[in-house]
Amino acid sequence: MARIIEVNPDHPQPRLVSFAVSALRDDGLVAYPTDTTYGIGASLMSKKAIERIYTLKPHKKKKPLTFLCSDLKDISRYALVPDGAYRIMRKLTPGPFTFILQATREVPRLVMTPRKTVGIRVPDNVVSQAIISELGNPIIGTTAMNSGREYMDDPSDINDSIGHALDFVIDAGTIPYELSTIIDFTQGDEPVIIREGKGDPSPAF
Repeated sequence: MARIIEVNPDHPQPRLVSFAVSALRDDGLVAYPTDTTYGIGASLMSKKAIERIYTLKPHKKKKPLTFLCSDLKDISRYALVPDGAYRIMRKLTPGPFTFILQATREVPRLVMTPRKTVGIRVPDNVVSQAIISELGNPIIGTTAMNSGREYMDDPSDINDSIGHALDFVIDAGTIPYELSTIIDFTQGDEPVIIREGKGDPSPAF
C-alpha cells in the first residue's frame, strides 16, 4: 500500500510536500488533489513513471495524459500558445480548465497525441501547486479511478483500490469529482469548447 500523507488543504506543510516531490523525482507515482478531483501523477521528466501510469490504466493508452503546470510561463515551454489563446488562458488560470494546444519539441514523444497536441492545466489548488512548484516541472497524469473505471474522491478509497501501485497518497480531504472544461485552441482561429465542466469560460470570451 502507498503511504498516506495528510496535509492541510489550505496551507500544505512544506516538509510533507517534499516527501511527494522526492518520490516524483525518483520515478514514483503520487495521488494528489486538484480543483476538480484526485489525480494520479508522475514527473513529466520520468519516462519510467509515465509508463507506470499506462500500466495502471491501460485503457488510457490511446488517450492523452494531462500536464499540470504551475503557471502560464511553464505552458509556453511545452505548447505553442497563440496571442488570442494566451489572453483567454490568462483570464481563466488558475482554474478548472484543460487547454488543448499544439505541442513543442520539449514534450516527450511518449505522451504526445498523433495530432501532436497536449492538454494542459493550471489547477486552482494550493496542494498541487506546491508540489509542481517544488518539483520544477509539470506533473503529468490522469484522474484517479478504480478497476471498475469509477472516479474516486476519497484518499482512503484510492489507497485501498490502487495504493499497491503508488508511492504516496496526498490526503487533502474528500474532493467530489467534477469534470474540467476543455477548450481546444487547435481547430482554427477561434477556440472550441469541446466539453463543458466545472469551469465557466464566458468571462474570458
